[in-house]
Formats: sequence, structure tokens, C-alpha cells
Amino acid sequence: MKTALIQFTAGEDPEANLKTVRRMVRDAAEAGATFILTPEVSNILSVSRRHQQAVLHHEADDPFLSAIQADAAALDVWLLIGSLALKTGDADGRFANRSFLITPEGKIAARYDKIHMFDVEIDETESYRESAAYRPGGKAVVADTPFGKLGMTICYDMRFPHLYRKLAKAGATIITTPAAFSPVTGKAHWESLLRARAIENGVFVLAPAQCGQNGPTRATHGHSLVVSPWGEVLADGGDTPGITMVDLDLADVGRSRRRVPSLDHDREIEGP
Repeated sequence: MKTALIQFTAGEDPEANLKTVRRMVRDAAEAGATFILTPEVSNILSVSRRHQQAVLHHEADDPFLSAIQADAAALDVWLLIGSLALKTGDADGRFANRSFLITPEGKIAARYDKIHMFDVEIDETESYRESAAYRPGGKAVVADTPFGKLGMTICYDMRFPHLYRKLAKAGATIITTPAAFSPVTGKAHWESLLRARAIENGVFVLAPAQCGQNGPTRATHGHSLVVSPWGEVLADGGDTPGITMVDLDLADVGRSRRRVPSLDHDREIEGP
């Protein structure tokens, strides 16, 4: 299965971001990709909640989502919108960070709201409080596709191995991890965490990422990764915008799980 991971630098203008993504999706499809993935918050990366409130939409009338659905149908491809920032009906006004799997007919096959919020203090000058602007989801999602069951996660979720285990136990052979990762934690942890999640569960991990300087006070790590079920990095998108293409051999999942069948070896543990 020829797969394409889109890596770009989203800014504060959803219309400009949409133009970039649509062009790159078309380029990936013309290069032969049948499954195309975009990064987390593909429609906007902004630190201003007021600005987000002014330019974001609810899912039902989001122009980014409808345009990508139309493109998936026109290009006859499966397409994962890594995630969109969307308005919700929440009384406190918090947004959703929602991933969408789109069919070649342009239909929404599955949607997933990011469960784990990135509330961290990396150092004296860099901190994040994602839960102030986004409300967490509460449901793990596995979607059926012609190329196998696909588990959906987003960015910070990768630090919670029990979620990936749950997805693998539910039959996922591919797990998507779109991201807008911090450069500091990216340099230290990005590859290690993704390889660990792939190895532990015998799954392909597909991680399209944002890169570069997204605004005056926000930058992202890049290095979109495709990791095999054996933990091999099959492709690395580097730190600049571009399309990373990989032809996946889906039989690798079965081969890896036969060699080390750890999914069958889980034990109930008492204590502490």
C-alpha cells in the first residue's frame, strides 16, 4: 500500500493552510499514494484562543473538512486528516482536537477526539496548557478499512502505551499518530516513543507531523515517521515541508507478531 505523509508548517490562517494541504494531497495522489495523511491541527496552529474563536467552525460547517472530503472523492484515495481544531457545544467554549478518516467516496469513516491533553512545563520559557483551549475525548477508536483495522491517536497520546495496547488488542494493525510536536521533546523523545509503540504492539505507526516556525512563539519538530511493526524507521520526513512516501508491506504485521507474540502474553497483575 503506497502511503504518503504530508508535513508542512501550519499558521493562523485556515484558508492558507487549506490551500497548502490540498496542493500536497493532490501531489501525493498523483505520485501514486492511495492513503494520504496530514498532521495534527492541519487547519490552524495558533496560541490565541480569541483568534481561534473568531476563525474556527463546528464540524457540520467546517470548510476545511468539506474540501478535503471532496478531494478524497475526486482523487479516489483514503485520507486521514490528522486533526482539525473545531468549535464544540461545550459551555466553557473549549474546542475539539478531532481526527477524521475519509473514504475514497468522501465519507467520514471514523472520527477520534484526542484523549490526552498536553499540559506540561518543559522549562522556564516553554510551557503548554492544551486543556485550557481543548476538551479531551474519552473514546478509543478503531476503524475498518480494506487494508486492515486502523487505530487513531493524536500526538501526546503516544506517551500512554495502554491506549495503543487497547487499539492493538481490538485488532488494529496500523496506528496513526499525527502530531505538532515540541522541538525540545521531539529531539529527546519523538522517535523513541513511536518505535516503542510499534514494537510493543506489532503495528505500523504512521506519524505525519508539523514542522518549522508556526508563529512568533511556536515551532514544531517535524520528522514525520513511518515505523514498521519490528520497530524499523522506514521513512523520516526531516525538518522541512514535504511529502514522505512509503510502500507498506502489510504482511509485516503478521510476521512480526509471529516472531514475538507479546499481544498473546499479557497477564493480569495483582497489586501493588
